[in-house]
Amino acid sequence: MPALVLFSGGQDSTTSLFWALSSSHGAFDRVEALAFRYGQRHAVELEQAHAIAEAAGVPFTVLDLGGLLSGSALLADEAADTNAAHALAPDLPASFVPGRNALFLTAAASHAFTRGIHDLVGGMCQTDYSGYPDCRLGFIESQAETLSLALDAPVQIHTPLMHLTKAETWKLAADLGTVRGLDVLETVREMSHTDYHGDRSERHPWGYGRLDNPASVLRAKGYEEAVANGWIPDAR
Repeated sequence: MPALVLFSGGQDSTTSLFWALSSSHGAFDRVEALAFRYGQRHAVELEQAHAIAEAAGVPFTVLDLGGLLSGSALLADEAADTNAAHALAPDLPASFVPGRNALFLTAAASHAFTRGIHDLVGGMCQTDYSGYPDCRLGFIESQAETLSLALDAPVQIHTPLMHLTKAETWKLAADLGTVRGLDVLETVREMSHTDYHGDRSERHPWGYGRLDNPASVLRAKGYEEAVANGWIPDAR
């Protein structure tokens, strides 16, 4: 049973990639990774995704969806503060990208169909997330049903992090151990890029980034909690 992982190169999608590759977890017999170029601010995301996929020996494809998304502080042509509220939806953060996961899952399902793949894996999480409604389980389940109807073939969307806190996501990376010759925890820490900036010059025990945006704050807090619980060793 093959799987296609929606892969951004961030902490969540990297953990999900190795979950899919692990013989004791996802246990898929073939895994491919798919990333999207959608006008995101920083090329470092795709660079890290490519590096991780290459290290894990996973076929990696980038689809160009440039110009199809707008209205987010995460896009190159936007100048909004990622810590602010969204201009069009005050209850959501400025980093919300309207329709992103709906577009990504549709494009991924189409690409997977041509590859004989009916199982998608994503790092969406509704428990400990950055305020994105398209990360909720209800949306993911409805999208799987819609895509199955659209393709007249069963589409399953696996979200191994859906009910995990960020600390538990760190724990999962540690529990996965070594996969494809890589220490998953160290790979997540050293190679993944979750920060909303493209700067990898500052290294912390939790990885690279700056503590001035929600993505790194959430990642750092999760790391500290996982260390405090004894789930992962402290890298300091």
